[in-house]
Amino acid sequence: MSNLFDAFRLTDRAERVAIVLQNGISVTYKDLATLAGRIARNLDDIGVAPGDRIVAQVEKSHLALALFLACLQRGAVFVPVNTAYTLQEISYFIDDAQPKLVVCDPENLCVIKSTVATVDPIVLTLDGDGNGSLADGLSTATFNVEPRAPDDLAAILYTSGTTGRPKGAMLSHANLGSNARVLKDMWRFTQDDVLLHALPIYHAHGLFVACNVLLLAGGSMIFLPKFEVEKVLQALPKATTMMGIPTFYTRLLADERLTPALVHHMRLFTSGSAPLLAETHVAWKQRSSHAILERYGMTETGMIASNPYESDRIAGTVGIALPGTEVRVVDQENGREVPRDKIGMIEVRGDNVFKGYWRLPEKTATEFRPDGFFITGDLGTMDERGYLRIVGRGKDLIISGGLNVYPKEVETEIDSLDGVVESAVFGVPHPDFGEAVTAVVVTKKNFSMSQADMLKVLAVRLARFKLPKNILVVSELPRNAMGKVQKAELRRQYRGLHS
Repeated sequence: MSNLFDAFRLTDRAERVAIVLQNGISVTYKDLATLAGRIARNLDDIGVAPGDRIVAQVEKSHLALALFLACLQRGAVFVPVNTAYTLQEISYFIDDAQPKLVVCDPENLCVIKSTVATVDPIVLTLDGDGNGSLADGLSTATFNVEPRAPDDLAAILYTSGTTGRPKGAMLSHANLGSNARVLKDMWRFTQDDVLLHALPIYHAHGLFVACNVLLLAGGSMIFLPKFEVEKVLQALPKATTMMGIPTFYTRLLADERLTPALVHHMRLFTSGSAPLLAETHVAWKQRSSHAILERYGMTETGMIASNPYESDRIAGTVGIALPGTEVRVVDQENGREVPRDKIGMIEVRGDNVFKGYWRLPEKTATEFRPDGFFITGDLGTMDERGYLRIVGRGKDLIISGGLNVYPKEVETEIDSLDGVVESAVFGVPHPDFGEAVTAVVVTKKNFSMSQADMLKVLAVRLARFKLPKNILVVSELPRNAMGKVQKAELRRQYRGLHS
């Protein structure tokens, strides 16, 4: 079966609960199949053809998920975008994707219509409660599944664009299907699972990992609009598993109600989308008696590696390559594999790897090796057991006085200082060294170490050229919606430190 929609077997599980909404209402697989079929019928009626793009900037709801399923069913290409994007940003996505249809929140209808004047797609609305013109116009008729080839596009996801204009990663039915099947098996998901889903669904983590895996397994999801500690604590006793980002776990650790008794029934906690501090991994194990399973992926590839379900989950690593996925660590200059435990560029090849960047064939060509390996842009090491450690982005590498400094190595030592909550290390222009190693740190309230004190401790642990020229204390680090620290913003903010 080439259309991913068929793999979910919604009608075969008709009476099973697919989604439990925040108000307690249950949506069965039959309900979800009916909604998707009716939306797919409407898409066909308004002229959406296979391959047409549908841009969706909508709040999380069961109808938003049904819209994704309807796009698959119709053979259209789903283009979810962050609900926090500004008018200028959404204008770029619409202009680039050239969609047949845009679905937005009713409150944004007027501004979206003014934005799309030159592109002229159809514009429909959908809010977080499932209301809007998309829902109002549903017919009672459903739609048959459109046959799709494995390489036909299912979705376009735009990268965060921290180093330039966002690029649309083209993901096929085969890309999404292969990744979901591997994760379902590796993480042991079954129809008995109940996933606590507090992630957004405009992102690969919340949609293509969480939703796809649970639908493939036939399990259920507790659909929370967003992560709120109180709501999550209330929902945990009803769940068997939770997928989250590191921020979820640090916020729960800050609440005294997190105890082994609260989560004794849970089967699995996973973390991704941003690095999980080893300190958080250890603290969670101590407080909950569960070891978080950290994994590694990208918009362009889906999941690449994962700590194992049954054997060692090693803090500070993202695990081993998933079945069917080849991972190697190479020298950035010559492309040859580096020895084990040596830092290099991570590259990946497999059915999960995207088809390329939308309307950017030249850029696509530069991101792949001749043998088909995708250059991730992430620097890391692989040990003798095949466990990967991520040390940073290639673009985050600091070259100070002609010597390479890997931010993750410095961050690990800073984070180990008593009273430091987290840190970010990056390079800023320096007249003598080219780049100066710079650190910003978030500390606990009673933190009393001066910059000189911190540097004195770090000097015992790090070579002199790796020591920060500046250590700045801040209240919080800038992050994107998925919790990733935005080092491009830090470099911009502090680039004048040594001018």
